[in-house]
Amino acid sequence: MENNRNFLLALLLCAAMIFGWQYFVAGPQMAKEKAQQALLAKQKGQEAQTKTAELPKAASAVAIQLSRSAALKAGGARVLIATPSVNGSLRLKGARFDDLQLRKYRETLDPKSPEIVLFSPESTAYPYFTVFGWVAAPGSKVKTPDDSTPWTLASGHTLTPDTPISLRWDNGQGLTFTRTISVDKQYMFTVNDAVANHGSNAAVLFPYASVVRRGVPQGTHYMALHEGFIGIAEGSLKDANYTDLKPESPQQTFHSTGGWLGITDKYWMAAVIPPQTKAFDGAYRALHPGAEQDYQADYRMDAHVVAPGARVQVTQHLFAGAKVVGTLRDYQDRLSIPRFDYAIDWGWFWFLTRPMFWLLDLFGHSAGNMGIAILLLTIVVRLAFFPLANTQFRSMSRMKKLQPHVERIRERFAEDKMRQQQEMMELYKREKVNPLSGCLPIFIQIPVFFSLYKVLLVSIEMRQAPFFGWIHDLSAPDPTSILNLFGLLPYNPHAYLPAAVSFLSIGIWPILMGATQWLQTKMNPAPADPVQARMFAFMPLIFMFMLASFPAGLVIYWTWSNLLSMIQQYVIMRREGAEIHLFNNLAPLRRLAAPKADSTPGE
Repeated sequence: MENNRNFLLALLLCAAMIFGWQYFVAGPQMAKEKAQQALLAKQKGQEAQTKTAELPKAASAVAIQLSRSAALKAGGARVLIATPSVNGSLRLKGARFDDLQLRKYRETLDPKSPEIVLFSPESTAYPYFTVFGWVAAPGSKVKTPDDSTPWTLASGHTLTPDTPISLRWDNGQGLTFTRTISVDKQYMFTVNDAVANHGSNAAVLFPYASVVRRGVPQGTHYMALHEGFIGIAEGSLKDANYTDLKPESPQQTFHSTGGWLGITDKYWMAAVIPPQTKAFDGAYRALHPGAEQDYQADYRMDAHVVAPGARVQVTQHLFAGAKVVGTLRDYQDRLSIPRFDYAIDWGWFWFLTRPMFWLLDLFGHSAGNMGIAILLLTIVVRLAFFPLANTQFRSMSRMKKLQPHVERIRERFAEDKMRQQQEMMELYKREKVNPLSGCLPIFIQIPVFFSLYKVLLVSIEMRQAPFFGWIHDLSAPDPTSILNLFGLLPYNPHAYLPAAVSFLSIGIWPILMGATQWLQTKMNPAPADPVQARMFAFMPLIFMFMLASFPAGLVIYWTWSNLLSMIQQYVIMRREGAEIHLFNNLAPLRRLAAPKADSTPGE
């Protein structure tokens, strides 16, 4: 029994150390990524080869920063973009996608707060944009459209799901470039590039696309969540972090047929998608070392020969928007984009995280509330582990019934620890009790807990999803706190106080979680060892502080799971005839709460 307790205690302490390290050490270290990163070595120029064409690099950082509206005006003429999901504009100069906002998502819970900004133009604090184009073969004098090309609007006025636009540019050498852009009601743009050769010489051109980000906006970043480069190439996931591009090797390259490349944030992504039957050379790059760092994900397809009097075209796609699971999977199936839902970081336990999200999404749509979905998911998890939990509680009940025999063995062989262990093992064998059988459910539920944490962290469906009462965002910590008098003071300590202080911010749901865990420990007799007894008594308090800064949905899951476990344990202990110690263990509290009798009557 003592070994069993020690094992459980060690397991709980390990879990506390893992979560504590993640949230209070690793998390703060990644809370603010520097927008300016100095690379000590410059990328050496690569020798041009016969089949290689160099892609245009992003322009160097502009020293003067403008407001968003001023930067948009400074960029010249634009074509408006308006769909049910996005709005913004396309810069005609260079035909650059550099102005895009997500209409369905706002920065805070306030419906009047600004819409989420995805793309931003040059001269703003953090430019972020996408470019499509052509490059000529090395040594060729053929003019191709670049960042300064003055495209003209050939047809259409505003890009909407019902009205595509067409751009045109003549290079003055017999080549006419036409670009037709359409967009659906979600987040997918279709870019059809065509080149007509009216001259007398053939032209060799390479289609390309790139996603460029200058600097990374400061904010909260998680060690358990990937942000940075993302894509599928060479049949596998390519998910380099920004810091993976070292000064001595500021790029990663690959060759693939089919796939996609981009840059992802927690909830949003921009990705360029070539024709899935075409080969391409892809790269993740860190540009302009020593200045404000640019990050670029790009690909270049093989050469297209445009003979005199001929016309060639290529159709590419741009995804720019929210990583909604259903939307990504729809594009994956409809456009045959390989593993497009890998844009979401499901983590190591993806085989648990994916079905868990599927259940949450199903329950959420059925119940109309993701908090209720978490409660229903908890019941499903408890049912899945019902046989194991039965084994655990049944073993605990039998161990309790054997406790008097164990104590007699300890007293009888107090001076002979070896004989003491042998006699206890014989007792367990004779009574068919396995002292370690209660540990397996705990082992199995740890990955489930991590998986739910991952779902709450990465799925946009949980972002700003309300429960009841004061919980308006299940993916954020409980906004009530001791430090704001449980919501009476109008500020969120998790958002405004330093980590060392916000750690003390305990909300109502974490308190409920700690209380239910404490009550669950009171259903069992106190350990004979006073040190173990104190450790078990403090464990609910430790977990209460530890989970105070975790998403509220996770705390609700744990609280509800504690209640279900108590009910299940009570039923099994009654059925096994084991004594239930809950009420006896609470007796001292009842005596303290009861009014004391007057010891001097008549005074």
